[in-house]
Amino acid sequence: MKKTKITTPPWCPFCGQKVGRASDAIERSLSEFMVGRCGCGAVYTCDATGHNVGSAMVEAMVFACDNNWDLAWDLMPEDDYLTGRVEDYDEVTHQVVNTRNLDGRPVRGVLYFVRLHKDIAEVSRRVKAKKEQLAAQASQREVPVVPDVEPDVEPGHKPLRANKKIVRELVDKLDVDGAVRLCLDDKKSLRLMQRLLYDADEARRWRLAAFMGQVCARVATRDPGQVSQLLHRLYEACSDSAATPWGMLEAIGEIVSARTDIFGAFTRHLLSYMGDESTQPQVLRALARIAGQRSDLIRQTPFYNLFHFLQHPEPQMRGLTALLLGRIKATETTTQLLELVTDEAEFVIWEAGIPATVTVGQVAREALALIREGETK
Repeated sequence: MKKTKITTPPWCPFCGQKVGRASDAIERSLSEFMVGRCGCGAVYTCDATGHNVGSAMVEAMVFACDNNWDLAWDLMPEDDYLTGRVEDYDEVTHQVVNTRNLDGRPVRGVLYFVRLHKDIAEVSRRVKAKKEQLAAQASQREVPVVPDVEPDVEPGHKPLRANKKIVRELVDKLDVDGAVRLCLDDKKSLRLMQRLLYDADEARRWRLAAFMGQVCARVATRDPGQVSQLLHRLYEACSDSAATPWGMLEAIGEIVSARTDIFGAFTRHLLSYMGDESTQPQVLRALARIAGQRSDLIRQTPFYNLFHFLQHPEPQMRGLTALLLGRIKATETTTQLLELVTDEAEFVIWEAGIPATVTVGQVAREALALIREGETK
């Protein structure tokens, strides 16, 4: 009697080839699943629990479209792409378990596959190539700084343990070196640091946000996963209607701007908080901070929805919008910016945790200069 095989290697439903274990995408994003590619061109995501297949489907579509959300939402099933799935997948052993139970563990994982039709895949590649070209051009102009990889610990190093007191002392001293080492030794360090953002003092919030940006930039050279998890928590805190998101949006802007090469995909979600008047200034500041490093990340979002804020009654809203549009060289707003050059209303800009009082007109003039500079290149 032939014995039924309990486990088999996972395969691609389109070509039948065995597929490798899914892994983290190089560029982190807000909705994160492990992803992989098959040699036939299909891509797949892993939902280890089987309870989040809908989100895994969306992630697979966006991954197949090279992170182009607009293209992904425009595609039609069957006409533009095919889907498939492999069920009863065990992420731990990278096997399909026919009995749905392995060593007493229930196995309910799903590998969700998407394969674009050839013509759509070619469109996606061309769009990606164009975006990479624009990003490279922006990088050459803006010269983003990528920190060196943090050195490994010396043999016999005893890992440090984080607590509220130690984290508070490092923050008060602005000891970036000490904070980076603590974060790499104990992953709860960033969580403790996040709690300090709940501070009624705006100056302390901005100083801490800038500090976290510096720390996370260096931690990400060795462990981008824990920084990505921090960004997830910050966004969750911003979405909590029962709490004030003090410092959260500011921290997101500082962290993403410090490592746009890894966390740039988190940028587009900031616009979700422009509907609430209490968070609008923080969103504009965060976007402007990111634009100072990678203006193309803002241009990949529906930034044109911000144009009307140039006529906002509050000076800081007019000024921050002008600051952002200047940094992305938005030629579309030249006429509106010209109307602001004589606006002498003052507001405060926070850059790297340091405040500066400026006028709306001053920022508008600087924005126009940046736009003209972009037109001559």
